[in-house]
Amino acid sequence: MILCLSLILFIPPLRSRADKSTNTDDLKERISQKEGELSGLEQEKKELQQGKRNVQNVINALEGKKKEMSDYVTELDSEVSSIQSDIDALMQKIEIKEQEIEETRVELAEAEAETLRQYEAMKERICFMYETGDSFYLEMLLSAGSFSEMLNKAEYIELISEYDRNKLVEYTLLAEDVRVTGEVLEAEEEVLQEAKAQAEQQQEDLNLLIAEKKQQIEQYEADIEDQEAAIAAYDEELKAQNQVIAAVEAQIAADKASLAEAEKIHYNGGRFVWPAPKYTRISSPFGYRIHPTLNTKKLHSGVDLAAPGGSPILAAYDGKVVAAAYNASMGNYVMIDHGDNLITVYMHASALYVKTGQTVSAGEKIAAVGTTGRSTGNHLHFGVRLNGEYVDPMPYIS
Repeated sequence: MILCLSLILFIPPLRSRADKSTNTDDLKERISQKEGELSGLEQEKKELQQGKRNVQNVINALEGKKKEMSDYVTELDSEVSSIQSDIDALMQKIEIKEQEIEETRVELAEAEAETLRQYEAMKERICFMYETGDSFYLEMLLSAGSFSEMLNKAEYIELISEYDRNKLVEYTLLAEDVRVTGEVLEAEEEVLQEAKAQAEQQQEDLNLLIAEKKQQIEQYEADIEDQEAAIAAYDEELKAQNQVIAAVEAQIAADKASLAEAEKIHYNGGRFVWPAPKYTRISSPFGYRIHPTLNTKKLHSGVDLAAPGGSPILAAYDGKVVAAAYNASMGNYVMIDHGDNLITVYMHASALYVKTGQTVSAGEKIAAVGTTGRSTGNHLHFGVRLNGEYVDPMPYIS
């Protein structure tokens, strides 16, 4: 009784149930409202995150297109370089050909001058021969001093005639060669100039295409920058949203802590109800003893109350059931938290009538006496734990 009085002296009085209920109801309502607000904020956050993901997908698509364009432009640049090499080679050929054409034109001019000179000389000889007629050759023959001289002059006359005939043929062929050579050179130059024009046009087309693709790339880059700006805006909104959410979560946590404190069970120092009604015989007290089944000296952590099987076991005090289960040693057992680190333990029950998490009142039937677990007969093993250690239950129930 002295211990009970000391416990009463050191335990502060509890608030009235009405005050406590009103306070916890307010806290629960506020927590519910805040959790609803938090749920809405979380949904907005998800929508912002989804929007950010959507924008990122657009950026990824644009980056992909930009990469394709960049690869294509690189390919076009390579083609332009190849075409430029072809053009350079072609221009070199054109320069060589133009030099050849120029040289041929000089030769052609010289040939034309020589042809003209031969033509003029031929015209003079023909004119001379026409004017003198056959008398010139006759005089040459008659002026010979001997027969051999006459033969020589006759041969000379024949050589002159043959020379004129050959020169006429040579002139004709030379004139034809000059004409054909000129036509060939003009045709070659025309072909080269046409090839040059086509290559230059192709290069120009490729340059235009590259310029167009580069413009598209610049547009993609601008679009990417816009999208990245949008992501930055989303990040700012998410940052602000996270700050709001963190504040709401902190408020909810504080309210829950206040609620937990308001709902926390407190032992006010009152006397326990005898847990085995009508059966007060203690078959084994608290303390060290020779264990009945192990035959070793061990601490008996509670008191054994002799009672017939099936008789009721009552909650010794108001509290919350923190365990209602089976253990090989304890058998069917119940543990009740009474607050302020005070717990009661009920072992070896034949049946359990409560569940973990259930709130019970002093004197409420929670189980039935039995002999389950490590037990030699029907009884209730009743224990009390204070601050994590077993203590003698008798000051609480006697």
